[in-house]
This record gives sequence, C-alpha cells and structure tokens, in this order.
Amino acid sequence: MFFDTHCHFNFEAFDKTVDDVIERAKKVGVDHILIPGTDVPTSKKAVQIAEKHKGIYAAVGIHPHHVFEIYSKVKAQSQNFLAPVGIHSDLNQIEQLLSHPKVVAIGEVGIDRHIYQKTKYPDYKIGEEFVRLQKEVLKKQIDLVVKYDKSLILHNREAKADMFDVLNKTWNKKLEGRSVFHCCEPDHELLEFAKDHKMFIGVDGDITYYKEKQQFIKLVPLEMLVLETDSPYLSPFKKFPNEPKNIPLIAEFVAKLKGISVDEVAEITTENAQILFKI
Repeated sequence: MFFDTHCHFNFEAFDKTVDDVIERAKKVGVDHILIPGTDVPTSKKAVQIAEKHKGIYAAVGIHPHHVFEIYSKVKAQSQNFLAPVGIHSDLNQIEQLLSHPKVVAIGEVGIDRHIYQKTKYPDYKIGEEFVRLQKEVLKKQIDLVVKYDKSLILHNREAKADMFDVLNKTWNKKLEGRSVFHCCEPDHELLEFAKDHKMFIGVDGDITYYKEKQQFIKLVPLEMLVLETDSPYLSPFKKFPNEPKNIPLIAEFVAKLKGISVDEVAEITTENAQILFKI
C-alpha cells in the first residue's frame, strides 16, 4: 500500500480525468492520496473531490505564489499591505473549511522567492513587501494549524532564511510529527531543521533525474520520508501530466538509493504519512 501525500487533482489538468486517474492509482496500490489547496477555489475543489472518494483527503490553504493576488488588491486600494482587510477574507474562508472531516491539513503554504516564467499574474515580481506579506499569511495559517489540530504542508522555494524566520517565531510542539517540507530542496540546513523539529521530508519524481536530490535523499532517514508526486508536475518521465500511479516508481528509486526493498519503503513511508496526517 502506498500513500501519495501531495497530488493536485484540483488543478485543471485533471478536470475530465480524475476518476480514471484515481482508478489507475488504486490498481498499483496507491490507496491513499492527499489533495492540497493553493488558494480558496482550489481548496474548496480539493474538499469536493475528497468527499466523493474513499482514501482521498484534502488540505486547504493559500500558496505563497497566490498571496500575490492579495498583495495586488491591497496595493491597488492603497491600503497598508499588512492590514487585516487585506488578508482576512481569504483566510476566513480557509478557516471555515477546516471543520470538514476530510480536511486533515493546511497546505500548501509557505514562502516562495522564485521568479516564475509562467504565471497568471502579468506583473508578478518578488519584492520585500510581497515577501513580508507571504510571511504574514504563513504565520496566520500556522496559527490555524495549531488552533484546529491539523497538519502542516510547507512549500519553500529559494526562501530558506525567510522560512526559518517564520518557523522559529511560530513553532509549537503540536507541529512535531505533523509537518512536512513538501518537495524539499536538497539542503542540509533544511534537513537538520527537520530533524530537530521532528518534521517529514517529501520526495517526488524529480529524484529520478535530479542528481543533487538523489544524494540528499540518501541522507534522509527513511523514518522521515513521505512519498509524493506533486501531480500533474514532476513526472519521473518529465512528461505532463504526472499521476499518482507513479508513486511505486518513486518508491523503487528510493529503495535503490538506500539499498533496501521496495516493500520496506512502501510500508515505512505509508506509516509516516498516516502519522503526519493523523489518519
């Protein structure tokens, strides 16, 4: 049995195929899948899909890239970009979703300094005010994690120092064993932070071709690893769209890197995922 801890069935790529994709996943033993939200609409969609399928769960949250939408609205209205009116509307909607029994986590949320070549925001750019708003939104979502006893799915891209700054200020014992660095960058400081705070590390299909990630995963104890596809992205074949049916391929690659059996990888990473999401 496998657990895909990060799959975006709520994205357009799966609008017409989600039932078939779930069926293909189950045929290869991927019986559990978590769908993370990236904004309010995709969070609601994650819940809608999860409630229709056994073994499918949802996370809700505002991805740092989509904090730009809040940032743009606040700037256009000449408001203080950290004023409550600028961020509370979306966060209130996220909070309302947390009572649904299929919602087990908040995510994916975090900090992102990457300059995206493709984005729906034509004037997207990384400035310090925008990053500060990302950090503020992350802090408030971590507060919700603690308040509602949920798990935390963290997105960090080229923003390690900012991430550490937020986590060091907001860390709560409730987050131990309930947090994951999704698609973790191959960084030793991130690994040490995860070890110190009893966090999990997400490993994706890019491990099959990303040499630095391969060396990094060798260093991560199996007891810290969870498997994820980040579908429809990060296919082991560099082919879009990726699907949860590819989780066994990721497990095979991890097994080969660590010199252990695929069965052991499947068993331990599934147990880790169940601990992470309290399932």
